[in-house]
Amino acid sequence: MPPLPLIVEPDELEAHLSDPDLLIVDLCKPDLYPRAHVPGAIHLDYRRLVERRGHAGGLLPDAAALSEILSGLGITPQRHVCAYDDEGGGRASRLLWTLDVVGHEKFSLLNGGLLAWYNEGHPVESQPHAAEPASYPVAAIRRGLADCQYVLSHFADPHVRILDARSRNEYLGLTRFSARNGHIPGAVNLEWTFAMDPAQHLRLKPFPLLRQILEASGITPDKEVIVHCQTHHRSAHTYIMLKALGYPQIRGYAGSWSEWGNREDTPIETDESP
Repeated sequence: MPPLPLIVEPDELEAHLSDPDLLIVDLCKPDLYPRAHVPGAIHLDYRRLVERRGHAGGLLPDAAALSEILSGLGITPQRHVCAYDDEGGGRASRLLWTLDVVGHEKFSLLNGGLLAWYNEGHPVESQPHAAEPASYPVAAIRRGLADCQYVLSHFADPHVRILDARSRNEYLGLTRFSARNGHIPGAVNLEWTFAMDPAQHLRLKPFPLLRQILEASGITPDKEVIVHCQTHHRSAHTYIMLKALGYPQIRGYAGSWSEWGNREDTPIETDESP
Protein backbone atom coordinates (compact mmCIF):
# COMPACT_ATOMS: atom_id res chain seq x y z
CA MET A 1 0.00 0.00 0.00
CA PRO A 2 1.19 3.58 -0.57
CA PRO A 3 2.35 5.28 2.63
CA LEU A 4 -0.25 7.17 4.61
CA PRO A 5 0.66 10.43 6.35
CA LEU A 6 1.04 10.59 10.12
CA ILE A 7 -2.19 12.59 10.31
CA VAL A 8 -4.66 10.95 7.95
CA GLU A 9 -8.01 12.39 6.94
CA PRO A 10 -11.17 10.24 6.89
CA ASP A 11 -11.51 10.43 3.10
CA GLU A 12 -7.99 9.11 2.62
CA LEU A 13 -8.42 6.32 5.14
CA GLU A 14 -11.69 5.20 3.55
CA ALA A 15 -9.92 4.88 0.22
CA HIS A 16 -7.49 2.37 1.81
CA LEU A 17 -9.87 0.24 3.88
CA SER A 18 -9.30 -2.81 1.70
CA ASP A 19 -5.50 -2.68 1.83
CA PRO A 20 -4.23 -5.91 3.44
CA ASP A 21 -1.23 -4.18 5.02
CA LEU A 22 -3.41 -1.68 6.88
CA LEU A 23 -4.41 -2.44 10.47
CA ILE A 24 -7.00 -0.13 12.05
CA VAL A 25 -7.11 -0.04 15.85
CA ASP A 26 -10.11 1.34 17.73
CA LEU A 27 -9.40 2.77 21.19
CA CYS A 28 -12.88 4.12 21.83
CA LYS A 29 -14.75 3.40 25.04
CA PRO A 30 -15.41 -0.36 25.18
CA ASP A 31 -19.20 0.06 25.02
CA LEU A 32 -18.96 2.15 21.85
CA TYR A 33 -17.07 -0.32 19.67
CA PRO A 34 -20.01 -2.83 19.40
CA ARG A 35 -22.30 0.00 18.32
CA ALA A 36 -20.19 1.66 15.64
CA HIS A 37 -16.60 1.45 14.46
CA VAL A 38 -14.57 1.96 11.32
CA PRO A 39 -15.01 -1.12 9.10
CA GLY A 40 -12.42 -3.77 9.88
CA ALA A 41 -11.16 -2.05 13.01
CA ILE A 42 -9.90 -4.14 15.94
CA HIS A 43 -10.66 -2.87 19.43
CA LEU A 44 -7.91 -2.39 22.01
CA ASP A 45 -8.64 -1.67 25.67
CA TYR A 46 -6.53 1.38 26.50
CA ARG A 47 -5.72 0.01 29.95
CA ARG A 48 -3.48 -2.63 28.38
CA LEU A 49 -1.07 0.07 27.20
CA VAL A 50 -0.24 1.41 30.65
CA GLU A 51 1.05 0.06 33.93
CA ARG A 52 0.90 1.32 37.50
CA ARG A 53 3.80 0.74 39.84
CA GLY A 54 3.29 2.24 43.26
CA HIS A 55 1.80 5.72 42.86
CA ALA A 56 3.04 6.08 39.29
CA GLY A 57 0.45 5.38 36.63
CA GLY A 58 0.82 5.54 32.87
CA LEU A 59 4.13 3.71 32.87
CA LEU A 60 5.24 1.79 29.82
CA PRO A 61 4.91 -2.01 30.08
CA ASP A 62 8.17 -3.91 29.77
CA ALA A 63 9.44 -5.26 26.45
CA ALA A 64 7.91 -8.72 26.93
CA ALA A 65 4.48 -7.30 27.73
CA LEU A 66 4.65 -4.88 24.80
CA SER A 67 5.59 -7.73 22.47
CA GLU A 68 2.57 -9.71 23.69
CA ILE A 69 0.21 -6.75 23.19
CA LEU A 70 1.46 -5.81 19.73
CA SER A 71 1.66 -9.41 18.55
CA GLY A 72 -1.87 -10.02 19.82
CA LEU A 73 -3.14 -7.14 17.72
CA GLY A 74 -1.63 -8.68 14.61
CA ILE A 75 0.97 -5.96 14.16
CA THR A 76 4.07 -6.78 12.16
CA PRO A 77 6.88 -4.38 11.20
CA GLN A 78 5.46 -4.28 7.67
CA ARG A 79 1.90 -3.30 8.62
CA HIS A 80 0.69 0.28 8.73
CA VAL A 81 -1.28 0.96 11.93
CA CYS A 82 -3.99 3.61 11.96
CA ALA A 83 -5.46 4.40 15.38
CA TYR A 84 -8.46 6.42 16.45
CA ASP A 85 -10.69 7.02 19.45
CA ASP A 86 -13.74 9.03 20.44
CA GLU A 87 -12.05 11.77 22.51
CA GLY A 88 -9.91 13.70 20.06
CA GLY A 89 -6.96 11.33 19.90
CA GLY A 90 -5.46 10.92 23.38
CA ARG A 91 -5.84 7.16 23.73
CA ALA A 92 -5.05 6.56 20.05
CA SER A 93 -1.94 8.70 20.34
CA ARG A 94 -0.75 6.69 23.34
CA LEU A 95 -0.72 3.59 21.11
CA LEU A 96 1.13 5.48 18.38
CA TRP A 97 3.65 6.85 20.88
CA THR A 98 4.22 3.28 22.09
CA LEU A 99 4.84 2.17 18.51
CA ASP A 100 7.28 5.03 18.03
CA VAL A 101 9.12 4.10 21.23
CA VAL A 102 9.67 0.51 20.06
CA GLY A 103 10.81 1.65 16.63
CA HIS A 104 7.75 0.92 14.49
CA GLU A 105 7.87 3.12 11.40
CA LYS A 106 4.39 2.96 9.89
CA PHE A 107 1.49 4.53 11.77
CA SER A 108 -1.17 7.21 11.48
CA LEU A 109 -3.67 9.06 13.63
CA LEU A 110 -7.16 9.43 12.16
CA ASN A 111 -7.71 13.19 12.27
CA GLY A 112 -10.83 13.85 14.32
CA GLY A 113 -11.21 10.18 15.19
CA LEU A 114 -14.61 8.53 15.25
CA LEU A 115 -16.30 11.90 15.70
CA ALA A 116 -15.13 13.15 12.31
CA TRP A 117 -15.53 9.75 10.65
CA TYR A 118 -19.12 9.22 11.76
CA ASN A 119 -20.40 12.78 11.42
CA GLU A 120 -19.00 13.17 7.92
CA GLY A 121 -20.87 10.16 6.60
CA HIS A 122 -18.16 7.53 6.36
CA PRO A 123 -19.22 3.88 6.73
CA VAL A 124 -19.40 2.22 10.11
CA GLU A 125 -20.17 -1.30 11.21
CA SER A 126 -21.09 -3.04 14.44
CA GLN A 127 -19.64 -6.49 13.72
CA PRO A 128 -16.63 -7.12 15.99
CA HIS A 129 -13.35 -8.22 14.48
CA ALA A 130 -10.85 -10.53 16.15
CA ALA A 131 -7.17 -9.93 15.62
CA GLU A 132 -5.04 -12.45 13.78
CA PRO A 133 -2.05 -12.84 16.10
CA ALA A 134 1.38 -12.21 14.65
CA SER A 135 4.91 -12.06 15.99
CA TYR A 136 6.22 -8.66 17.04
CA PRO A 137 9.36 -9.05 19.17
CA VAL A 138 10.25 -5.95 21.15
CA ALA A 139 13.96 -6.04 21.87
CA ALA A 140 14.51 -2.59 23.38
CA ILE A 141 13.07 0.85 23.90
CA ARG A 142 14.64 2.95 21.18
CA ARG A 143 13.44 6.54 21.33
CA GLY A 144 10.83 9.00 22.51
CA LEU A 145 10.80 8.01 26.19
CA ALA A 146 11.80 10.00 29.27
CA ASP A 147 11.84 8.56 32.78
CA CYS A 148 11.93 10.52 36.01
CA GLN A 149 15.71 10.50 36.24
CA TYR A 150 16.01 11.84 32.71
CA VAL A 151 13.65 14.72 33.50
CA LEU A 152 15.48 15.46 36.75
CA SER A 153 18.72 15.66 34.80
CA HIS A 154 17.39 17.83 31.99
CA PHE A 155 14.54 20.08 33.15
CA ALA A 156 16.94 23.00 33.78
CA ASP A 157 18.89 22.45 30.54
CA PRO A 158 18.51 25.53 28.30
CA HIS A 159 18.29 23.24 25.29
CA VAL A 160 15.27 21.39 26.73
CA ARG A 161 11.67 22.51 27.18
CA ILE A 162 9.12 20.78 29.39
CA LEU A 163 5.61 20.98 27.93
CA ASP A 164 2.89 20.34 30.53
CA ALA A 165 -0.33 19.29 28.76
CA ARG A 166 -2.52 19.31 31.88
CA SER A 167 -5.23 21.84 32.66
CA ARG A 168 -4.24 25.29 33.87
CA ASN A 169 -5.56 24.56 37.36
CA GLU A 170 -3.45 21.40 37.61
CA TYR A 171 -0.40 23.32 36.45
CA LEU A 172 -0.94 26.11 38.97
CA GLY A 173 -1.47 23.64 41.79
CA LEU A 174 -5.13 24.55 42.30
CA THR A 175 -6.31 21.05 41.36
CA ARG A 176 -4.55 18.06 42.89
CA PHE A 177 -4.37 14.47 41.67
CA SER A 178 -1.11 13.53 43.43
CA ALA A 179 0.37 13.97 46.89
CA ARG A 180 1.94 17.26 45.85
CA ASN A 181 0.55 19.78 43.44
CA GLY A 182 2.12 22.28 41.07
CA HIS A 183 4.40 21.86 38.09
CA ILE A 184 7.96 21.06 37.08
CA PRO A 185 10.07 24.24 37.39
CA GLY A 186 10.24 26.09 34.10
CA ALA A 187 7.56 23.98 32.42
CA VAL A 188 5.36 25.60 29.79
CA ASN A 189 1.64 24.90 30.16
CA LEU A 190 -0.41 24.28 27.01
CA GLU A 191 -3.45 22.15 27.78
CA TRP A 192 -3.66 19.34 25.25
CA THR A 193 -6.99 20.55 23.87
CA PHE A 194 -5.34 23.73 22.56
CA ALA A 195 -4.40 21.72 19.48
CA MET A 196 -7.98 20.63 18.70
CA ASP A 197 -10.55 22.45 16.59
CA PRO A 198 -14.08 21.78 17.99
CA ALA A 199 -15.60 23.23 14.82
CA GLN A 200 -13.82 20.54 12.78
CA HIS A 201 -14.79 17.51 14.88
CA LEU A 202 -11.69 17.77 17.10
CA ARG A 203 -9.24 17.66 14.23
CA LEU A 204 -5.86 19.27 14.75
CA LYS A 205 -5.89 22.99 14.12
CA PRO A 206 -4.03 24.20 11.01
CA PHE A 207 -0.31 23.53 11.31
CA PRO A 208 0.77 27.20 10.82
CA LEU A 209 -1.46 28.21 13.75
CA LEU A 210 -0.12 25.43 15.96
CA ARG A 211 3.47 26.42 15.16
CA GLN A 212 2.66 30.03 16.00
CA ILE A 213 1.17 29.09 19.38
CA LEU A 214 4.03 26.76 20.26
CA GLU A 215 6.82 29.09 19.25
CA ALA A 216 5.20 32.02 21.09
CA SER A 217 5.41 29.83 24.21
CA GLY A 218 9.08 29.01 23.65
CA ILE A 219 8.43 25.51 22.28
CA THR A 220 10.69 25.72 19.24
CA PRO A 221 12.02 22.94 16.97
CA ASP A 222 15.64 23.62 17.96
CA LYS A 223 14.91 22.41 21.50
CA GLU A 224 14.31 18.93 22.83
CA VAL A 225 10.72 18.88 24.06
CA ILE A 226 9.60 16.60 26.89
CA VAL A 227 5.82 16.33 27.15
CA HIS A 228 3.82 15.12 30.14
CA CYS A 229 0.41 15.30 31.79
CA GLN A 230 -0.82 13.16 34.71
CA THR A 231 -0.20 9.73 33.14
CA HIS A 232 1.02 10.55 29.59
CA HIS A 233 -2.45 10.07 28.14
CA ARG A 234 -3.27 13.64 27.16
CA SER A 235 0.38 14.44 26.44
CA ALA A 236 0.64 11.49 24.04
CA HIS A 237 -1.62 13.52 21.76
CA THR A 238 0.73 16.48 22.20
CA TYR A 239 3.67 14.21 21.29
CA ILE A 240 2.03 13.08 18.04
CA MET A 241 1.07 16.68 17.22
CA LEU A 242 4.69 17.79 17.66
CA LYS A 243 5.90 14.86 15.55
CA ALA A 244 3.46 15.81 12.79
CA LEU A 245 4.81 19.37 12.91
CA GLY A 246 8.32 18.05 12.32
CA TYR A 247 9.83 18.59 15.76
CA PRO A 248 12.93 16.37 15.65
CA GLN A 249 13.57 15.84 19.37
CA ILE A 250 10.53 14.80 21.42
CA ARG A 251 10.16 12.58 24.46
CA GLY A 252 7.11 11.52 26.45
CA TYR A 253 7.47 11.33 30.22
CA ALA A 254 5.42 8.20 30.85
CA GLY A 255 5.09 8.46 34.65
CA SER A 256 4.24 12.14 34.29
CA TRP A 257 2.78 13.97 37.29
CA SER A 258 1.50 10.76 38.86
CA GLU A 259 5.16 9.95 39.47
CA TRP A 260 6.72 13.41 39.83
CA GLY A 261 4.02 14.69 42.18
CA ASN A 262 4.13 11.61 44.40
CA ARG A 263 7.89 11.66 44.98
CA GLU A 264 9.60 13.69 47.67
CA ASP A 265 12.84 14.35 45.80
CA THR A 266 11.43 16.21 42.79
CA PRO A 267 11.39 20.04 42.64
CA ILE A 268 7.99 21.66 42.26
CA GLU A 269 6.64 25.14 41.57
CA THR A 270 3.09 26.19 42.45
CA ASP A 271 0.98 29.30 42.00
CA GLU A 272 2.22 30.38 45.41
CA SER A 273 5.89 29.78 44.62
CA PRO A 274 8.07 32.91 44.87
